[in-house]
Amino acid sequence: MKSFLAATLALSSLLSSTQALYFYLDGTAPKCFYEDLPKDTLVVGTYQAEAYNTQTQSYIVTSDLSIQVTVDETFDNDHRVVTQTSPSSNTPSKFTFSAADAGLHRLCFTPSGPAAVSLGGWFSAAGVTGGGVKLTVDLAIGETSKIESEDKSKIDSIVAKVRELNGRLNDIRREQVFQREREAEFRDQSESTNSKIVRWTLIQLTVLAVTCAWQLSHLRSFFIKQKLT
Repeated sequence: MKSFLAATLALSSLLSSTQALYFYLDGTAPKCFYEDLPKDTLVVGTYQAEAYNTQTQSYIVTSDLSIQVTVDETFDNDHRVVTQTSPSSNTPSKFTFSAADAGLHRLCFTPSGPAAVSLGGWFSAAGVTGGGVKLTVDLAIGETSKIESEDKSKIDSIVAKVRELNGRLNDIRREQVFQREREAEFRDQSESTNSKIVRWTLIQLTVLAVTCAWQLSHLRSFFIKQKLT
């Protein structure tokens, strides 16, 4: 156990000084190594698995192979912070985590699927050194500049979408202001028209009242004259 821990720590120190490394997996046995991380350290890892092809005698990408990645905090009763399973593909898979506390973290890669089972049994029976699965791992530990450069295109795309949304919001805001101005103008015109209608109605009622009074007075005088005659 001590020799395995020493080997994994040596592998961890090698990983810190290189950009990428690869190792072989035999069957479905997990491959683990340890990384001592400071608190709040960001870790971004990419990995790609290839299965051995007995016909071409080379390692190729196959959909019959999957890799499960787990990250455990050994200092906190093996608290698991990452667990994900990704199929083998031409595009490397990615996992990301941030160290909540300083301490030793165990990173394990476990192959699964028909390719891993069949190749593991074949390599074990044949006594071939190495393994049926070749796994290439690349870790960026606390290298925010590299992480930002890898995600720059995504960030630029998000920024472009945000700018487009801001432009649309400005257009909608201008349209709302224009509609409010039109509504205010229409309201003023309506109020002015209503006041004119009310004023004209009052004038008409006044004229009608005066006309009715004059007619009644004229008729009264007419009837009085008729009776007198």
